[in-house]
Amino acid sequence: MYDESIEISPEVSMIWQMLKKRKLATDDQLEEVLEESRNTGQDFEEVLYNYQIIEEDQLLQMVAEELNTQFVELHVSAIDKNVSKAITGDTARTYSIVPIMEDDFTLTLATDKPFDTKVIDELHFVVDKECRIVVARPRDIIEAMEAFYPESGDNVTDVINELVEEHKVGQGKDLSKATDAELLAAANDTPIVKFVNVILQQAIRDKASDIHFEPFADEFRIRYRIDGDLYEMTPPPKHLAIPVISRIKVMSNMNISERRIPQDGRIELRINRNPIDIRVSTLPTRYGESVVLRILDRSVVNLDLDALGMSKETVSDIRHLIARPNGIFLVTGPTGSGKTTTLYSGIKELNTVEDKLLTVEDPVEYDIEGIMQVPVHEAVGMTFANALRAFLRQDPDRIMVGEIRDKETADIAVQAALTGHLVLSTLHTNDSAGAVTRLIDMGIEPFLISSTVIGVLAQRLIRRCCPNCKQPYDPNDEELEAFGITREQLAGRKFYQGQGCDFCNGSGFKKRVGIFELLKSSPEIQSMINRRCPTQEIKAQAMAQGMTTLRQDGLMHVFNGVTSAREVIQFTFA
Repeated sequence: MYDESIEISPEVSMIWQMLKKRKLATDDQLEEVLEESRNTGQDFEEVLYNYQIIEEDQLLQMVAEELNTQFVELHVSAIDKNVSKAITGDTARTYSIVPIMEDDFTLTLATDKPFDTKVIDELHFVVDKECRIVVARPRDIIEAMEAFYPESGDNVTDVINELVEEHKVGQGKDLSKATDAELLAAANDTPIVKFVNVILQQAIRDKASDIHFEPFADEFRIRYRIDGDLYEMTPPPKHLAIPVISRIKVMSNMNISERRIPQDGRIELRINRNPIDIRVSTLPTRYGESVVLRILDRSVVNLDLDALGMSKETVSDIRHLIARPNGIFLVTGPTGSGKTTTLYSGIKELNTVEDKLLTVEDPVEYDIEGIMQVPVHEAVGMTFANALRAFLRQDPDRIMVGEIRDKETADIAVQAALTGHLVLSTLHTNDSAGAVTRLIDMGIEPFLISSTVIGVLAQRLIRRCCPNCKQPYDPNDEELEAFGITREQLAGRKFYQGQGCDFCNGSGFKKRVGIFELLKSSPEIQSMINRRCPTQEIKAQAMAQGMTTLRQDGLMHVFNGVTSAREVIQFTFA
């Protein structure tokens, strides 16, 4: 039997048991398949086919029998176009389904993901009809979706108008004192389910990082954060606030009746076959619960140091630092500046069979195969500090700590570094040199900081100029002064800024790019730390040793037409 301490999905577990029961594979063979799947990133089923343990149609037939349904040969030409209209394209992509047959009572849907029983329950509310699930090949599902549901997506404004016109949601009803059953009924009302799905799908299409649901006295505001800025969508009617927020709480397995204290939850979706993780946080306010959804779309995150936008010299220096056997490497910056992505990119490079890697995170944002990842759970005492203590008894080579928040965690990180471990972590400081002051303020002795901290990377995410509407211009004297350059040094080079267009929603910006500042430890800087020299003096010494500051790195992006001068000036210090 496989090691039950290894976490596998319900889908893989079910296939594993079916193959064993039919004596088509042994535990040893399946453990090898699982290991290959994790090492290569291939689906478990794909590796089964490659190892010739079972053929695709044979497996799908076996799955269908186990679930008491059918395996069907899906042919686009045989599907009635009118039946395909029973669901929207966004619904098809969200659940990886295609309608193939319909009568007065039941809608038959083909899927390549038949294992999630919650899907059938949700689809009942989405289509307002009984649903029957049959199994089809993944490539056939993709072909059918491309044929019937080309990428366009439902419009949020249209869905809101449908809600208002249909009056299906109890307009005028006061749900503030509703029972659990009434709240659940409102959350599962078909137009509410559809509305929330469309909001999520629109946010993912627009590459939003967060969705804010904000109830006020006379309005219910919904905003997307895209490229660091918040954009307000068409506001839905105020009376939809409680049903919509209740729907989100149902999806994230929260207590739907508890509205007096904050709650945290998680939603897992698949959009266009890509896994999407959504962290959900509620906050009680005067006019109802405010809800924020943090979207983690793994398909758009490239965990590779070379893909982060750093200069080749900075990437090379970081690789040398994190290859060291011991010490502390810190990444600093404000919330949302990409610190965790940088850490993940570094730890992924270190992920080899020769080294034991452990991480403690709040929460675990991305799963990396081969690394033991531990989530913080303060309610039961699993804090960063307690996890770190436990790590030191697990014979690790390298450790990632999501954040050093207090003296206790900092103390243990220092001890770990002193006893031969490499520790990677984050701090909230304005620049790289500020990390030293922050650690001293926490109560860490300067000689311990100088002995263990091998490098500090400060970073920011700034918006790129929209490639569709950016135009060159001559910078003014204030901009040149902010960068510390003269017109002679400018040598006729132009600056760029976006004018605003439909492609960038009138903002003049599209997507973001990182800017970086790497402070490397040296005997001179260690001596200054021991003497408790001010941050500015440490920064000046680092610059004298060749450090490129955040603003200088941003200036290179300005010269290359990547971003605007005001964007760099706004987010950096001289």
